[in-house]
Amino acid sequence: MTISRESESDTKPQLVRGIGLGSATALNMIDMIGVGPFITIPLIVTAMGGPQAMLGWVLGAVLAVCDGLVWAELGAAMPGSGGSYRYLKEIYGPQKLGRAVSFLFIWQLSFSAPLSIASGAVGLSQYASFFWPGLERVWATRTLSLNLPLLGQLQLTWVAMPATLLAIGVCLFTAFLLYRRITAISWLSKLLWVGVMGTIGWIIFAGLTHFNARQAFDFPPGAFSLSRDFFHGLGAVMLIAAYDYWGYYNVCFLGGEIKNPGKTIPRALLLSILAVACLYVVMNVSILGVVPWRELAQSGASNSKLYVVSTFMQRVYGHGAGGVVSALVMWTAFASVFSLMLGYSRVPYAAAVDGNYFRAFARVHPVHQFPYVSLLALAGVAALFCFLRLADLIAALVVIRIILQFLVQSIGVIVLRIRRPEMARPFRMWLYPVPALVAAGSFVFILVSRTGFLREIRYAAVILVVGIVVYCVRAWRRREWPFGDGSLVVSR
Repeated sequence: MTISRESESDTKPQLVRGIGLGSATALNMIDMIGVGPFITIPLIVTAMGGPQAMLGWVLGAVLAVCDGLVWAELGAAMPGSGGSYRYLKEIYGPQKLGRAVSFLFIWQLSFSAPLSIASGAVGLSQYASFFWPGLERVWATRTLSLNLPLLGQLQLTWVAMPATLLAIGVCLFTAFLLYRRITAISWLSKLLWVGVMGTIGWIIFAGLTHFNARQAFDFPPGAFSLSRDFFHGLGAVMLIAAYDYWGYYNVCFLGGEIKNPGKTIPRALLLSILAVACLYVVMNVSILGVVPWRELAQSGASNSKLYVVSTFMQRVYGHGAGGVVSALVMWTAFASVFSLMLGYSRVPYAAAVDGNYFRAFARVHPVHQFPYVSLLALAGVAALFCFLRLADLIAALVVIRIILQFLVQSIGVIVLRIRRPEMARPFRMWLYPVPALVAAGSFVFILVSRTGFLREIRYAAVILVVGIVVYCVRAWRRREWPFGDGSLVVSR
């Protein structure tokens, strides 16, 4: 007897819409904050050579709002699990180019999502070295080089040390916590949010009560001279700021589990962006008012002792306070890893259910009703990426995602308005199409304005080329676009 697809969907375990506005905003905020702002301050000060680097935080907030409006419109219009996978497929045609573009998104996500999770875990392990300096003892390090036709030299550096094992343990423990029903996770996200907000609140209070304005705004000569070095530095700072702000879209990947998504998704996006932007600017200016920027630049240049918040709190209240804030930052980093793994684990699931990814990822836990295969695979790859250096993780993540996701999506929201003007849109982008164009232009600026920008672009190019080859082979075997219409393929 043949069972129809409709009957299968009726008996198959379904995702539960159990996340309201409060939990959605909390998940976004802990995803955005993570360990990034606590460990990248020395890097951005080094990039621009002074406190004028704060300009990057402000412009990063503008970029986040503009791109957030893109996500808000798409997320409210297509509120299912999968986020960009669902959007790109619909924008560029479900059975034609959109199928290839959405497959390539999932393909790049196989690299960028674990990179993002691993960066949080590695950042946590670096703050743990404040307590146990031996964690930074290097056991082995290697640099692998490969010369590629047309692209040039591709390099990959990995390092093994005790901190690496701690980062791997964080990934695996997070997967263990997420191995349960979404409604149980909802209250856990709020508990993590309390820890994140408490940490930032204490840092801001300490900084403002010991603030030295002359030190915070000690700009070097020519700080705002519009030279080539200024724009190169600004591009490097905005790359780091993009990494620190990213996460505002996490709620879109959970669209199939959001209550009243047409209203909740846009509100959670914009509330989290505005709140985090204010916290970032105030927190970083507060730190600069206590720790001289030249001292931060030395740490950034050597890529060591990046636990600047621990140094800051130790200087204000003593060694004990430095230890307490280190533990709180580790809590914050773990909260980010938690939120990232939760959101991204739903994307391969959505693609697999759609027949555009490996079928195993479509499996839903029969009791707790979550995509357990996708979750476990994501945690395993993230654990492997913990062998990479933090700076390399951040740069590779941002460039890969800009090229293979954010640019095509920013332009895509305009394409969708033209192709599908009748489509129901519970939320419409303000000042359309200006935010989408500003976001796309800003992403291009980040890509090409940095010194040595070709290194990370090579990574993205290799992933893109290999992904196209994999898609073409798969499409040819399944007789999908551009080799057919897929009518002979049985979707499961």
